Amino acid sequence: MSKMETMLKLQQKLNDSTNGKGWENGVTKQGKIIDWKRCIYIESAELVDSYPWKHWKSINAKVDRDNIEVELVDIWHFVMSEVLRVNRLNDNLPIEELAIRLNDAIGKIDTQKIEGDYYKEIEAVEEFMRKLFCHFELVDFTKSFFELCAKLGLSFERLYQLYVGKNVLNIFRQDHGYKEGTYIKEWNGKEDNTVMQEILAANSDISADDLYEELEKRYPS
Repeated sequence: MSKMETMLKLQQKLNDSTNGKGWENGVTKQGKIIDWKRCIYIESAELVDSYPWKHWKSINAKVDRDNIEVELVDIWHFVMSEVLRVNRLNDNLPIEELAIRLNDAIGKIDTQKIEGDYYKEIEAVEEFMRKLFCHFELVDFTKSFFELCAKLGLSFERLYQLYVGKNVLNIFRQDHGYKEGTYIKEWNGKEDNTVMQEILAANSDISADDLYEELEKRYPS
């Protein structure tokens, strides 16, 4: 199984679990309307806020590279969800075949990292946001996302590692009251995303089950 196929299947499983079967029709099992494009747009705006672009506030702040990676992974969750939704309602390809098409598209990317100018990085994020509403075709848009990752310096391998980590964290959140509002997001002064990244940094080959167990050990009771 390719890493693309693995991620698509994990996302399908997560969406089926949290939103209910048939979420591709645009409504959760609780009756909430789903808008993946809005999710992508909002997460992209949060990505921009990883840069010290505000001329009136914290003008000497540094670019938050760790958060840029986290936000790109969050966006990838929603990109895959929209791709899976569009595929289900149109071509309805098996995930295995969909993964092959996406892998073919991103294999043709020849984009270099933007060096030394974070304003150009912000412009790249905003161009990606425009494509979301002006020209959405699931293969082309997925390619646009990976072009953005390349420009911001996030490799496919790093994306995969962080995605699997965040997928496990999302499941952990749901199991510990995220939808009910009882989940604790700050663990002894650190956000749960940071804790997850620290675990991955200490053991990059950790399995999904072992990562879940490590999160369980560190979760504040």
